[in-house]
Amino acid sequence: MAGGAHRGEARVLLIAYVLIAAAFAFAFSIGAHYTGACMGMPYAAGALQIVPALVLMAPLTLLGAALASGGVEETVGHGILGGATVSVALALAIILSALTLTSLYNFVRVPTSTIQILVFSTVGAGLGDGLAIEWTTIETLLVLWAIAPFAAFGLGYLFVRVRDRWKPLASGSAQLAAAAVAGLVGVGLVASFAMGANDVSNASGAFVMTGIFGLMTAGLVGGIGLAAGVLTWGRPLLKRVAFDIVKLDSRMAIAAQLGQSVVILAYVAFGYFTSMNQALVGSMIGAGVARRQSTVIWKTVRELLAGWAIGPLSGAALGFAAATVFIWAHLL
Repeated sequence: MAGGAHRGEARVLLIAYVLIAAAFAFAFSIGAHYTGACMGMPYAAGALQIVPALVLMAPLTLLGAALASGGVEETVGHGILGGATVSVALALAIILSALTLTSLYNFVRVPTSTIQILVFSTVGAGLGDGLAIEWTTIETLLVLWAIAPFAAFGLGYLFVRVRDRWKPLASGSAQLAAAAVAGLVGVGLVASFAMGANDVSNASGAFVMTGIFGLMTAGLVGGIGLAAGVLTWGRPLLKRVAFDIVKLDSRMAIAAQLGQSVVILAYVAFGYFTSMNQALVGSMIGAGVARRQSTVIWKTVRELLAGWAIGPLSGAALGFAAATVFIWAHLL
């Protein structure tokens, strides 16, 4: 009997180590996935080259994750699956599902919402394991997710219209005024901090729901993973968002990134999270419409919308399947 108990404890400990490694890998993938959402505007407008953009983004992302993610960590850790402590095996099934789908989207270079993938992977896995789902939380998130792109659209539009009433700034990488460069870099850094606070819980929320780490430690570990992903695998998505959605000048780029950051930080302040990419694309389109120009590349936008529709559905399906497999393998 004692030997069997010992083997059971050893198995749980092994699964916990695998969970930590998988969550770190997921954070790494998330960091790479959102480089375009944070530094796409400064890069597209020519204020930063790709390497300096990523080097500046990484530490701000880590700071946001370590210092400002507590409310969102609490929502993921205790607000989706009934508030109970979740087994490390179920948390592993959730993380593996979300990691697989996010990595797939990274590979095909389609920006999607890792938040929506994670939430619905959690819902699918919880249903597969017979756990209670906090549907009120899910309904609140769905409403907030629907509002975010439109709020960002309005802010992007407003900021461009207000800025256009001022003295125009020079455009083009060779002629950018010092103030424009500073503004572009500044909004990119704010967005990077916001991303760390907003998105780290996609990976590190598993630590909170299982009780492995507390809120700050979970954010720190996840933040290190985010920063590593930014530095080593962030180039493809940065190029995709920077050049394939909207053609921007410096004023439009500042307005778009600022609109996104305001929406994200407002959500984080209340313990909720939303898609960085959806907020950015909404703000970029608002900035384009404010100019009354055909600046929006609608083919790319349609591809992004398709990815966002598929992400939550595939997350729920894969999470349910992963939990079912874990039950069949007697891990749950």
